[in-house]
Amino acid sequence: MPGQPPIDRRQPVGAGSVTGTTTEAIPALVLRGVTKTYPNGKSALREVNLTVPAGDFVFLVGPSGAGKSTLIRLVIREELATRGKVLLEGRDLARLNHREVPKIRRRIGTVFQDFKLLPNKSVRDNVAFALEVTGTSGSRIKPAVERVLRVVGLSAQADQRPSELSGGEQQRTAIARALVHDPHLFIADEPTGNLDPLISWEIIQLLLRINEMGVTVLMATHNAEVVTALRKRVVALEDGRVVRDETGAAYHRED
Repeated sequence: MPGQPPIDRRQPVGAGSVTGTTTEAIPALVLRGVTKTYPNGKSALREVNLTVPAGDFVFLVGPSGAGKSTLIRLVIREELATRGKVLLEGRDLARLNHREVPKIRRRIGTVFQDFKLLPNKSVRDNVAFALEVTGTSGSRIKPAVERVLRVVGLSAQADQRPSELSGGEQQRTAIARALVHDPHLFIADEPTGNLDPLISWEIIQLLLRINEMGVTVLMATHNAEVVTALRKRVVALEDGRVVRDETGAAYHRED
């Protein structure tokens, strides 16, 4: 990204030790026979099996209503599967007690189509807030925030509020906030949905750089151009089922 400093992969992005450090033998994410049925009888996911190795970059694609958002909610433990298991670095999310949920969520960074920034806080304070709510000491927060702002290329905008930023800068602020606690898994749910094509590519390049630092990336998107151009792993959902799982694939099946 123009004007962005090089990333020193020996340094943590945020407050932890080394970003994306995981045990290689343990996949970042595993879904085994996962079904999600809501009380109204609607099945959003049906017998989904998926393994995401640590350090992978996966595009999650499919039409609206295919089950992408439900899958993400299960991974961040907003909801529980009706049947099957969701394992994050080997931990069964359904077996976590109440106190363990916030700790496991800190292993996951999440950004959405709508940036969810606090409008009355500066860029710096929006990012710092993610550490403040976890009880991180002030002496650790400042260097962690400055470091992650350099990674996303927003050091010069640190004192600006969201209303003073472009859409791309707002999304980079959201990415910095999600990255500051050194997640092992980074989930991007339609992160370019509200952005024009040029800015969308800048956000994608940033996600690729985060992946290069060792962070596993799972990105749900309708952006066929980006998916086809990058030729990463593509997992396609349709009617709650995985209908395609290919490496080096385009957005649509190529027969």
